[in-house]
Amino acid sequence: MAHVRAKLTPLGRQLLVDRVEIEGWKPVDAAKAMGVSRQTPYKWLRRFREEGPEGLADRSSAPRYCPHRLGSEEVQRIVTTRLETMTGPHRLSYVLGRHRSTIYEVLRREGLSRLDYIDRPTRTVVRYERAAPGELLHVDVKKLGRIREGGGWKVHGREMGRTAEMRRVKVGFDYIHVAVDDHSRVAFVRSLPDEKGPTCAQFVADAAQFFAEHGVTIERVMTDNAMNYGRSKDFRETLDRLGITHKRTRAYRPQTNGKAERFNRTLLEEFAYKELFVTNEARSAALEPWVHSYNAHRPHTAIGGLSPLQRIVNKADGNHS
Repeated sequence: MAHVRAKLTPLGRQLLVDRVEIEGWKPVDAAKAMGVSRQTPYKWLRRFREEGPEGLADRSSAPRYCPHRLGSEEVQRIVTTRLETMTGPHRLSYVLGRHRSTIYEVLRREGLSRLDYIDRPTRTVVRYERAAPGELLHVDVKKLGRIREGGGWKVHGREMGRTAEMRRVKVGFDYIHVAVDDHSRVAFVRSLPDEKGPTCAQFVADAAQFFAEHGVTIERVMTDNAMNYGRSKDFRETLDRLGITHKRTRAYRPQTNGKAERFNRTLLEEFAYKELFVTNEARSAALEPWVHSYNAHRPHTAIGGLSPLQRIVNKADGNHS
């Protein structure tokens, strides 16, 4: 695709060629009329005469041959050393005698650019995805400190938070309950007053209703081993009533519930800390529009640039009708 400031699109190139070939314009006059250099018509005329209309299409700017590209053996050496040492490009550059940017580019192409993607005991890249929406729902709670009236220390400076009055008056937390579908990454989010068992049970019931409205039936719910999930009678009875299987993460392995953990990080970076809210009510009111934008409009790199809701719509198999 031509860049946004390109003077000649494929249609413009065809017009340039037609003026010379059909209408008999001089190439210099055609270049002047189109606002391009006098060499440009000759380039497109040559391509048109050699390849026909196909020659006027956009071409990739990638080189056909790159003599300095690393060979497969050197790439494998970088990958092997990365998995053996579990160190980053800066330290690998000393060991391998390569510039760290070169090493990073290799690791990025091979899917090894993040150490938290790699399971340390087995040295394998940990990636998994359920085949259809609803097969697994990741559930978690993220606590956000409530904002004092008029804004917190990010608005007024850290000295404000050190005053005796500020230390004495506690504002508490908002409990952001999160449910993320493993396949589509669609998120259902609610800000609730606590994280007790009955509250978590009602949240899961609301999440199941939300996904049902999108044609998705929840089969399994994954949570950590907190008491509000594992020992709550209300939570267990709600799952039984909905026919949902409860799965728990392995002890001391939060990456098992990684999609919820990653969403929590996105929530902080792109919502909670992206702008300065002066009241807690303002932040709470902005949560639902942000979640809608995340689900409906924000492209997700792990699903090919689609938004989560687009992936649910495109997935027409499994339990999604």
